[in-house]
Amino acid sequence: MAKICAPGKPRILCLHGFRTSAAILETQIRKWPESILEKLDLVFLDARYPSAGKSSVEGIFDPPYYEWFQFQVHQDHTEYQNYEECIAYIEDFMVQNGPFDGLLGFSQGASLCATLPGMQEEGVALTKVPKIKFVIIISGAKAGGAKYTAPKLAANAFAAPIKCPSLHFIGEQDFQKTEGLALIDSFVDPLVIHHPKAHTVPRLEFR
Repeated sequence: MAKICAPGKPRILCLHGFRTSAAILETQIRKWPESILEKLDLVFLDARYPSAGKSSVEGIFDPPYYEWFQFQVHQDHTEYQNYEECIAYIEDFMVQNGPFDGLLGFSQGASLCATLPGMQEEGVALTKVPKIKFVIIISGAKAGGAKYTAPKLAANAFAAPIKCPSLHFIGEQDFQKTEGLALIDSFVDPLVIHHPKAHTVPRLEFR
């Protein structure tokens, strides 16, 4: 795939939510004001794995649907499948289509975006690409927080405060609000936008 970059614009890799798709996230993000979008070079990537179950957006957005990795939450731990393969897949795409300045993610994609700077700093992920300059986290959850134990590869992702600049969107009715707030505490000087909606990509309105 050819590397086509928009001169002067930050190039951002966008990672969609669990059992959705790049096209769905793009549809949601494209509702943001053009005054913002025109300043960004956004690249949307489908996850490696087709959805292994029902999607929460069926009847709202058309298939196909994808998932970055599989997981099952138990009482005392979270069981993961294909997490390392997912990270390798993202890095391969960044090598072939970069360089990328930052990452944007929603839900499962946001949780990935949140862990990658710490993993890159530790030298266990994204070793073939330039350092991530910033992350945009929409309805994310902390791996290693109260709800989800961390995958083995990401065990030390938040061992130290994350110095990578970050923008966090927190929905007041989001079922993952608590975990999203935990992510904020893991970053140095995070910028936070609160919105009244639930687990969704909020529209940005300026008055």
